[in-house]
Amino acid sequence: MSSTIPPVDRASALSAGPTRVVNFLSTYRELFLNLTLRDLRSKYRRSFLGWMWSLLNPLAYMTIYTIVFAEFLKQIPPVGSPSGIKVYALYLMCGLLPWNFFQAGILTSIGTVIGNAPLIKKTYFPRALLPAASVSSAFVFDLIEMGLLTAILVGFGNYHALEFLPLVLVLMLLVATFSLGLGLALSAINVYFRDIEWFVTILFMAWFFLTPIIYTTSRVSSTTINILKLNPMTDGVFCFRSLLYDGKMFSPLEFGYFAVAAIASLVTGSLIFRKCEPQFAEEL
Repeated sequence: MSSTIPPVDRASALSAGPTRVVNFLSTYRELFLNLTLRDLRSKYRRSFLGWMWSLLNPLAYMTIYTIVFAEFLKQIPPVGSPSGIKVYALYLMCGLLPWNFFQAGILTSIGTVIGNAPLIKKTYFPRALLPAASVSSAFVFDLIEMGLLTAILVGFGNYHALEFLPLVLVLMLLVATFSLGLGLALSAINVYFRDIEWFVTILFMAWFFLTPIIYTTSRVSSTTINILKLNPMTDGVFCFRSLLYDGKMFSPLEFGYFAVAAIASLVTGSLIFRKCEPQFAEEL
């Protein structure tokens, strides 16, 4: 493994700047791809269905939530405008898939530094590639799931979903940015405080219900909606639903807030990771 890692000056690797970032990605693209492929191959290793689980898992969630919320709790989905769709399962999946990607990217990133302790102790390479590879592999699975969802939406007559696919991809990249920023910060802190991994699991349980994914906002007061919108993922989900479920352009304010939050997450996470990185080998 060490033979494939090019030499690097630590100060240069930890410095910022657009030109250096481009050169950095160019220099380490082979290692980054190898780490991503390793994550993809290990995801469903020795499982009978393999990558089929990337489709079966969201379908299982969709079925369970649809039965509980649409049938038992009588959640009525809004009518997509101009798509005309009124299907709770599709309304759910347009928010659930981005959330699953966001959550998976963070939860798989947290343990990447600790899980690669032998490699970190053996040789130097930019440790940020480890959480980045986890987010990248989650992105691949999300692409597969989004492709299936788009095909289903088109089957229901929402051809606008195809029209907005480039913007959906932009939103997915913002989700990846948001997820990577938090993943960098938490994976670094987890080296020093191993409780982080368990705390974040509990945090995501609350965060999930504070994001309007499984319930509609028609029965929620405007005050509560404003509180929920303090959560950037709320606006993120609204943007995805506008493009995919409604078949119309998202709100510029919602997109702007989500984009700013994602970029702020990446900047903050990078700073925390950069601060902690020199001590990783000693702490591990």
